[in-house]
Amino acid sequence: MEKKESGDRKKPRGKKPPVDFVLLAAIIGIIVIGLVMVFSSSWPDAISNPAYKGDGMHFFKRQLVFFVVGLLGMAIASRIDYRFWKRIAPVMYVCSLILGAAVMTPLGVELNGAKRWINVGVTLLMPSDIMKISAVIFLAAFMSRRKRKMKKFGDGFLYAMLIIAIPCAIILGLQSDLGTSGMLGITLFIMLFIGGGRMTYLACTGLLGVAAGGLLAYTKPYRWRRVTTFLDPFKDKYGDGWQVVQSLYAIGSGGVMGAGLGQSKQKYYYIPEPYSDFIFSIFAEEFGFLGVAIVLGLYAAVAWRGFKIAISAKDSFGSYLAVGITSLVMVQTAIHIAVVSSSMPATGITMPFMSYGGTSLVIYMFAIGILLNISRNMKMNRS
Repeated sequence: MEKKESGDRKKPRGKKPPVDFVLLAAIIGIIVIGLVMVFSSSWPDAISNPAYKGDGMHFFKRQLVFFVVGLLGMAIASRIDYRFWKRIAPVMYVCSLILGAAVMTPLGVELNGAKRWINVGVTLLMPSDIMKISAVIFLAAFMSRRKRKMKKFGDGFLYAMLIIAIPCAIILGLQSDLGTSGMLGITLFIMLFIGGGRMTYLACTGLLGVAAGGLLAYTKPYRWRRVTTFLDPFKDKYGDGWQVVQSLYAIGSGGVMGAGLGQSKQKYYYIPEPYSDFIFSIFAEEFGFLGVAIVLGLYAAVAWRGFKIAISAKDSFGSYLAVGITSLVMVQTAIHIAVVSSSMPATGITMPFMSYGGTSLVIYMFAIGILLNISRNMKMNRS
């Protein structure tokens, strides 16, 4: 029998193009670095806490399990047509609000003076992480259906504020989570701007949001101390400025090459929560300027590919959703770095894909799976 030439072979039908490899590689690279840093930065706390029975790898092993779960979620989301989320967006959003409100009931769990978790048996669930992605999906669906009305105040902009931004702000405010509220507000602001919202409306809303945040900070002494400490952390370096000052010491002592993996000194009870709220400080101390440049390069690659996917998406929903997911990741990353470098008041915001936290890692990997599906459909459309 004669062999058929390669050009005669028929292309398999129904086979979708591959996902965006650069985006996938950048995300996996960040997560692997994050796993290493969770292990390194959590070792002192884990080995000394009697609850973990001397298991220095306690946090690392839990984060590894969440990574596997997140990898499965990302793979599944990358296979589901992203337009499916448009159909169920209202249900997802309402369920996320109910979960967020449940934190204020007896189901809520308080840790480190903050009540932001729900005990689901095997782990603690942080509803705010679910609320963030649900709000982004819902706003993307809302704008794609009302894109001709987004420049109008009543039918477009105000409606988005009343059903999306304000309910989220209220629930996050009840949890005393102004950091997440501000981060989500900036993300939704970017989406509304891309969606055609008038700058007059956006500017006024932004000013009102900043004023409300400042007022809420002023009414709580501990919040206001964060603001005043940010202006000069060394003024009270043994008090309220302690964690920021120690973070700056960690970043500064890293130098060009860093102290080396596992060689951080600040993680030994100088910086609170070194594996979550201040993980970037420990990373900078151990890997120095070169390590920081590599990680920032990976995040820049995520931003580049995410916004490129948004520009090339086949429909407005895919475009808005890609902008929302990418902005959510980049805004949170920017805030985390700003906090640990004393460029803004402390907020308790973790670093996406790097910091310890099961709900955050799984939800963000799931969101990246959606973004990968948009890229797959985008490529199919262009072929």
